[in-house]
Amino acid sequence: MKNRIQLLSLAVFLTTLCACDTQKKKVTPPAPVGPVPSEAQVAWQEMELNAFIHFTTNTFTGKEWGYGDESPAIFNPSETDVDQWVTTLKEAGFKGVILTAKHHDGFCLWPSKYTEHSIENSPYKDGKGDIVREVSEACKRHGLKFGVYLSPWDRNRADYGKASYIEYYRNQLEEIFTTYGPVFEMWFDGANGGDGYYGGAKETRNIDRKTYYDWPATLDMVRELQPEPRVIFFSDAGPDIRWVGNEEGLAGETNWNTISNDTLYAGKAGISELLATGSEDGNEWIPAEVDVSIRPGWFYHKEEDTKVKSAEELFDIYLTSVGRGSNLLLNIPPDKRGLIHEKDVAALKAWRKLIDDTFRTNLAAKAPATASAYRGKSPDYAATNVTDEDKNTYWTTDDGTTTAFVEIDLGEEQQVSYILLQEYIPLGQRVKSFTVEARQGDNWEKITEATTIGYKRILKTGTVSTDRIRVNITGAKACPLISNIEVY
Repeated sequence: MKNRIQLLSLAVFLTTLCACDTQKKKVTPPAPVGPVPSEAQVAWQEMELNAFIHFTTNTFTGKEWGYGDESPAIFNPSETDVDQWVTTLKEAGFKGVILTAKHHDGFCLWPSKYTEHSIENSPYKDGKGDIVREVSEACKRHGLKFGVYLSPWDRNRADYGKASYIEYYRNQLEEIFTTYGPVFEMWFDGANGGDGYYGGAKETRNIDRKTYYDWPATLDMVRELQPEPRVIFFSDAGPDIRWVGNEEGLAGETNWNTISNDTLYAGKAGISELLATGSEDGNEWIPAEVDVSIRPGWFYHKEEDTKVKSAEELFDIYLTSVGRGSNLLLNIPPDKRGLIHEKDVAALKAWRKLIDDTFRTNLAAKAPATASAYRGKSPDYAATNVTDEDKNTYWTTDDGTTTAFVEIDLGEEQQVSYILLQEYIPLGQRVKSFTVEARQGDNWEKITEATTIGYKRILKTGTVSTDRIRVNITGAKACPLISNIEVY
């Protein structure tokens, strides 16, 4: 009996010892660095491609900015088919659609009870049409998310510039969010104030952009109207996503998701460059959205039918937007018939094929990977996490180790033209600089280099024949966290 008790005590001791040893070996993950994204911002970033739809009286007048005195009678698309819009966009790879429910001219694409300047007083469907509802429902049918653009500037309203206009604007937001939601992104344009019709006044009105709209109260109201799913708000200054500072399809070659939003007021010297690059030491997580049109203008104009961007031009824009850690918001405007024009459709199809063909076969998928160092020698943070095709795993180093490399074995000589890298952004953006090398015989040759990575970075390497790729992190704010490396 005594021996059995002793053996039992020994077993308990050994079990406790093993438990303590296991606990000792458990390696903790890195702490977050700087501002980090919300779950909604991460989900938005993962969408990558969204479509803009500009459609209003401008489509029929040939203008880009309507003056506000246009008669609703001119809005009369004869063959409107929003399913054609949405299926075209879905096939091109877009995940969401943002509709200009009201542009600067003030004409509303839904029958707003707060104005006569709306689709209700147009010939479209004998005044019973509602483009906002049609697009919202088409998005639901085809599995795309629905967003809206409601211009804060209104060149039609007689009370624009007065306090009563803010009540009008908020009333319309309430109509949108209680009738057509859920809305994944709300777009607020930076164009505010200037000359306009203003109910017949025909004058110039200027407002204080910082204070007139009382944005904090307006956004809080919208959040109350739609607490879930969380709305992502776009404007020059965020609060959730920022303008990239140009309409050319270009995010900065250095592109930080962090920026200090008290610096982001339009008209400030150097604002465009700041918006494009963000700030390494910014105090808020506000990633950039790249907005650009498939045509020279934002609205359809027949004379631009020969100027639709080619698949190759769109592919270059993909690389300088999504490929630089931003989301692409590509505008595709319906024509006077109410259809996406055949030339736009053809360009989108060819663009999708080009993307699919280029990134069809990831040469690094499940490939063996090693690293110069990894956190606590724990398999939880080993190099193989960059090729395991799991976005929730990552390779990282010990705290204080900000330079290191990871090497991927492609198995045999492969023709390499592109490399794609992703950071694990839920714990912050860290990498400041890196290089990519390819093994050439017994030597390593640099084939490309860049600064930031963020959610995604895609780089052309030139056509290189190699059996191994090495990514060298040469600078980081803290231990780097790389969740994915793909080779094409």
